[in-house]
Amino acid sequence: MSDDASDQNSTAAAQRERLVAARTQGKGATLRTWLGLSGPGWLQSAITLGGGSLAGSLYLGIIGGYEMMWLQPLMMLFGIVMLSAISHVVLSTGERPFTALNKHVSPLLGWSWIIATVMANLVWAMPQFSLGSAALRQNLGVFDFEGGEYAAAIALFVVSAFVVWLYDASARGYKIFDALLKLMVGLVVLSFFSVVWLLATRGGGLPWGEIGSGFVPNPSLVFEPAESLRTLIAQSSAPDYWREMVVSAQRDRMVAAAATAVGINMTFLLPYSMLKRGWDREFRGLAKFDLATGLFIPFVLATSCVVIAAAAQFHGQAEKGLIEGAADVEPKLVEAYAKNLDDLRVASGATTANGDFPNADRLLAATLIERDAFALADTLGGLGGSGAAQIIFGVGVVGMAVSSIIILMLINGFAVCEMFGKPSRGNLYRFGAVLPAITGALGALFLWSGRAKFYLAVPTSRFGMVLLPIAYIAFFCLMNHRGLMGKSLPRGASRVLWNVLMAIGILLAMSGAALSILNDNSQVPGTSVMVRNLAMALAGGLLAVGVVVHFVRRKNS
Repeated sequence: MSDDASDQNSTAAAQRERLVAARTQGKGATLRTWLGLSGPGWLQSAITLGGGSLAGSLYLGIIGGYEMMWLQPLMMLFGIVMLSAISHVVLSTGERPFTALNKHVSPLLGWSWIIATVMANLVWAMPQFSLGSAALRQNLGVFDFEGGEYAAAIALFVVSAFVVWLYDASARGYKIFDALLKLMVGLVVLSFFSVVWLLATRGGGLPWGEIGSGFVPNPSLVFEPAESLRTLIAQSSAPDYWREMVVSAQRDRMVAAAATAVGINMTFLLPYSMLKRGWDREFRGLAKFDLATGLFIPFVLATSCVVIAAAAQFHGQAEKGLIEGAADVEPKLVEAYAKNLDDLRVASGATTANGDFPNADRLLAATLIERDAFALADTLGGLGGSGAAQIIFGVGVVGMAVSSIIILMLINGFAVCEMFGKPSRGNLYRFGAVLPAITGALGALFLWSGRAKFYLAVPTSRFGMVLLPIAYIAFFCLMNHRGLMGKSLPRGASRVLWNVLMAIGILLAMSGAALSILNDNSQVPGTSVMVRNLAMALAGGLLAVGVVVHFVRRKNS
């Protein structure tokens, strides 16, 4: 056993003694001990509070206003149910989940889970590097020179690699890593809370009644436009066209926001980060508490603040310069406005010029353009000063990007080691961990460029949503496997409750995946083949292979 592994085992043993002693002293002592030992939940928070969550929250606020405040907390709530189930399985059995899936359920499911996790890590790193580089240069003014995007990418690479190295270096480095991650998450939450505070105190106040009612789930927004846009749609020259456009955009934004609440790679991170810490059955209560305090609370606070800010500044509000033909409007906004009107002309068969459309059409076209986080920071300049607004947003966005890159690297290190059946440390771990940093930096620099980098999170969110049901179904099977769980298998009312909640989580994930596929109208470049048709064929093929493998295993057992 290496010195590092021995140190971690000694640390886990000491923590176990603290937990046992605290339980004998009552709930107050237990709660204080849990607070002091928290960790994996904060790792989950660090990855979910990334570019995807920022984009998802921003676009929810723009398209749905305060009416969509409920979506992200709801998806996170059921995500935590599934993550709690994962922690219960792993801490009760001590088995590594990849091995357990291959042994007790299906190798197809196990390998699909781990390969999907690695793919998600490599893809998701790209928008994090793009977002972080853009925030460093545009908001904070760092590396704001020709070729500065290369310097920014290198800086993000070096910082992230150093922090991940701390995680694997020693028990002391491990503690420093935990402290840094908690600090980053705290900065993200504080930054966006400050934005809402500016709006509430200097921006004419906020409609807290509407915001509160926005937390009540309203699934009808999957099929109907947000109420605040319906009047404009009814006054337009093509209500059916605008209705379909708005509803399609709402679905896309809802899928993006849902996918970034809990991603498939988070289902991989949790069990392996707990096993690396040496946690076991004694830590099950701590694990659930850690998810509630370290994941749910920061996530809901940060994302809700962004939705509120975006709704207050952009929802249902046309970009005035576009309607008036002002010369100082950004070219990309002018292009988006013209495209909206051009699409309307094609769909309705109209022959009028863009400026001759009825006012309602032009208002909708100017309202439904894509704004990014930097545009939101600009609009806040009048509240706290342009420089202050840019710094507040810049710190929050860079914190989101860096923390997400770090955790994506961490997860990939775990996954690569698990594929080869090796302990998650040493050179193989470092090799796996550096891969997302390489794809992220190179992808940000050469695959996607330009100022509109922020929008990268939407297609990658769609990708993540399609993969998520794989993990949920896998752990539902493990949670109910008698051979694996033994005496730790939930029984009676507890088992019914677990299964009902997990089934709802699976249903939500599958609904999101279905919406993500069916709402995709893109084609494979250079062909007329619809991407959604390929996705459905792949899903059907995977299901068919899974059924065959299942019956072959039963026959041979």
